[in-house]
This record gives sequence, C-alpha cells and structure tokens, in this order.
Amino acid sequence: MADLARDLQGREGTLSGQIRIGAPDGCANFVLPKVCADISRANPDLDIQIVSMPRVVNLTKREADMAIAVSPPNSARLSVQKITEYKLHLAASDAYLEKFGTPQTLLDLKTHKIIGYIADMIFDKELDYQNYLGQDRVVLGSNSVSVQYHWLRAGAGIGIAHDFALPSSGSLKRIIPDQLSLTRSFYLLRYKEDHRLERMNRLALALVAGVRAEISRLEALA
Repeated sequence: MADLARDLQGREGTLSGQIRIGAPDGCANFVLPKVCADISRANPDLDIQIVSMPRVVNLTKREADMAIAVSPPNSARLSVQKITEYKLHLAASDAYLEKFGTPQTLLDLKTHKIIGYIADMIFDKELDYQNYLGQDRVVLGSNSVSVQYHWLRAGAGIGIAHDFALPSSGSLKRIIPDQLSLTRSFYLLRYKEDHRLERMNRLALALVAGVRAEISRLEALA
C-alpha cells in the first residue's frame, strides 16, 4: 500500500519516498554521485541511498530496490536492461611515469609495479583483467576499485582504470591505449513486479538516462 501511495504521488508530479540503489564501487564512486544529485534536485521529496559494494548487490535479500551490475544475472524474478558500455585502459600518474618511465609495449610492464584486484576475491569474470597484462603478480591488490584508484593517484604503480574515473584524478593518464583497450557494460537490475509501479519506472528511466549521459561526459574528458 505504501508503494501504491508513492506511485500515485509520482503520477502527479515530482517523485517522493525512498529509493535504494546498489552498484559496484567504481560506478557508485565516480558516476552515481552526480546522477543521483541531479535526480534529487528535480525531486526534492525523494530520498536516495547508494549502496556501494565490491560485489553483486543481492536484490532478493532486499539490499536495494534496484541495482547496477557488470554482468546480467540469470534470474526469473529480475528484469535486466543494458544501460551503456564503458571503457577501461592502463593508467598511471604523471609522477610515477616521470620516475619509472612510460611503458611502450605490454612486455614493458614486467619492470613495473602492477595494481589490480585480489584474484580470489574477483566477484565477476568481467572484472578479471589480469590475463590481459601477461603478468602473474599483482604487487598492490584490493577488491575495491576506489582503493586501486587512490594507489594509482599516489604514484604506486600501473593498473587498469575506468576511463570515467580519470577526469577526477587530475594526474592520471592512459598508457598504450592502442595495445590494451577494454569495453564492459553496466546493466540495470529490477524486480519484474516493480514494472507495474509508475514511480519505479520513472526512477529507472531517470537513472538509466543519467548514467548514460555521465559516462559519456566523463569519457570525453579522459
């Protein structure tokens, strides 16, 4: 009944109530803040919560009302909508490259410190980038994209980074993009029964449009 009441309010004008969005921490840290801030300004009675996790958010346990994922799951209860593709490249800080030199080929990575995921904590095969580097060792590893990003900013090594994260760094640059360029996708996950609620449909539309626009804007700046 509460959902129905909020749904009816949503038909009248701005949205209200509360929405909880789950997302992998790369998307949650670098894309969703502006997207959700824009949605909030347009809907001042709406409370938005972002659940940032270095794993797949579990909708069936009600960890969130809708979620963004890097792989479409197989679940009869969920609807899956592709939001957009995004790019990843090798990156390092200006300070690191000045001190240790800029790799010209993937083979040159053998003499550099590699930053990446902890192998046995990668929650999605789409995030397993290590085989592209030809390196067995990750000198600095974390299950969090944000930790990896801050290591890169600190000049600790070289790693694969989201293009949409680079503009906020001020010092990170792409390395040998002609030799290693990855494309992945974000998907919006929702309960199928939520499609009958106009409020949830409007939120989903705003979220998808916002994420697409923000990734396009940030990648153009990378």
